[in-house]
Amino acid sequence: MKTEDVAALSGKLSRYLGQFDRFFATWKGRQHFRIYVEGQLGPLERKSIEPIADAAGVSSRLLQGFLSVLSWDEAAVRDKVQEIVKRKHAEPEGVIIIDESSYAKKGTETACVQRQYCGATGKIDNCVVSIHTAFASGGFHTLIDADLYLPKSWDEDPEKRKKAGIPRAVVYRPMHEIALGQVDKALGNGVPAQWVTADERYAEVPAFIAALEDRGLGYVVEVPTKMTGWTRRPEVWDTREAAGVAGEGLRAFPRVATSAPDAQTVVDLAKSSAFTKQAWTPYHVKETLKGPEVWEVRSHAFFHHRDGMPSRELTLIVARHVLEGTTKYFVAHGPAGTPMETFLRIAFCRWRVERCFEDSKGEIGMDHFEVRGWRSIHRHLILSMVSHLFLAEQKERLRGEKPEGDGQPAQDRDALRA
Repeated sequence: MKTEDVAALSGKLSRYLGQFDRFFATWKGRQHFRIYVEGQLGPLERKSIEPIADAAGVSSRLLQGFLSVLSWDEAAVRDKVQEIVKRKHAEPEGVIIIDESSYAKKGTETACVQRQYCGATGKIDNCVVSIHTAFASGGFHTLIDADLYLPKSWDEDPEKRKKAGIPRAVVYRPMHEIALGQVDKALGNGVPAQWVTADERYAEVPAFIAALEDRGLGYVVEVPTKMTGWTRRPEVWDTREAAGVAGEGLRAFPRVATSAPDAQTVVDLAKSSAFTKQAWTPYHVKETLKGPEVWEVRSHAFFHHRDGMPSRELTLIVARHVLEGTTKYFVAHGPAGTPMETFLRIAFCRWRVERCFEDSKGEIGMDHFEVRGWRSIHRHLILSMVSHLFLAEQKERLRGEKPEGDGQPAQDRDALRA
């Protein structure tokens, strides 16, 4: 934000930050909290500890200690962000969006750093990865959770863990498990979400999709082309076999009938008559700087192949970009009668978390951290979330009305002809 913007909003910012005061045990903690967030929201070119401290006229060591050793409750700060979102931004059909961010780093000392795919550089690189959830409703979106991803190599190295100050309770978890944990926290804090969306990294794990269903959430997830299933539920036999334990008799072992067709990839299913006999239906998904974005869609009932068995009935959506010819595959699950417009709104709202990352890095310096310890990095991510929520609320207020293209996708043959 520009200097004049921060000055004009100083009263609002002070009241906003006051909501978090009780999570800091000392006056010094509350003061440093304000210095850090004001520095992130201010006009500094670089928003790491030293420039923020210099601008505030305090020692950089004080802010380093604020992140690393000073007593304050970062989990409660995260919960307060979610409480504010619940209280002020509840609209029908709120969406939780799951994604990860990455930060290129040199050396081997920064907690959780290793060579892995780095979205920031677009290649395998030395970096740190964090898992996030964002919340979107109407024209509003903000980050609501953040966790560092702990690679197995770090989990299995006691020396590295000790040096980086990684708590014993923090252990290796696959990204989809971290994401599910964040979803559970958000729902437990009352974040008003009825839907979840994620990219194929998460959707390729059957347990992730099944877990969303078990939680009663609707979802639309982009899926990898290798995902398999059926367009008709295959016959399932209730085979009974000896239990192998005296006195237990027979146990039921359901399995797909040998006469049932083999599960096929979503790419092959899209070429089957179940899809090809349909006409492509165009939908105007959103407005862009290049004009209306239109996708043609076909859909059909889908039964996901999970551990040899079919899932409950889902919807497989095949979407083709009208101008570019790009094809995406989505699997959707929601209340009976959910219109395709709603499924597509969820499917194509992942740009919102990307915008959250863009604003968090470009405007508040989420990627500017130079600390190395696990706790310091984690706290920095939580504080960046606090800063981003204020930024998002002020942008929504100054905008005055929802931007075009944030509403429901609509069938749009006129846009297609254009």
